[in-house]
Amino acid sequence: MDPNLRNFKDFLTLYNKVTEMCFGRCVDNLNERNLASHEDVCVDRCVTKFARFNQNMMNFYVEVQTSLNAKRMKEEEERAKIAAQQEDQRLKELAATAVLTPVPPTAAGNLSL
Repeated sequence: MDPNLRNFKDFLTLYNKVTEMCFGRCVDNLNERNLASHEDVCVDRCVTKFARFNQNMMNFYVEVQTSLNAKRMKEEEERAKIAAQQEDQRLKELAATAVLTPVPPTAAGNLSL
């Protein structure tokens, strides 16, 4: 699914949940078309409270995710550095222990004229 479409779907789902929650908590009289003043204030407070809570949660999530990503990057850099050091050490040991073997001369061909 397209990420933008998924985000929009998530937003609509959240919007519907908040609407149902605040309506259920605040609206107690369905006999009138308009909200009573106390219902209007209650809905406004409910939505504002939820929006602030959601914003605080997102800020906290961003902080935690940023620190986790930085930690993972540092660990990966350390792993790469250790792997490079091990490869250098292996190559040095290989070069130190390598014995140069002479190449056998090729068989002399018939040089007669």
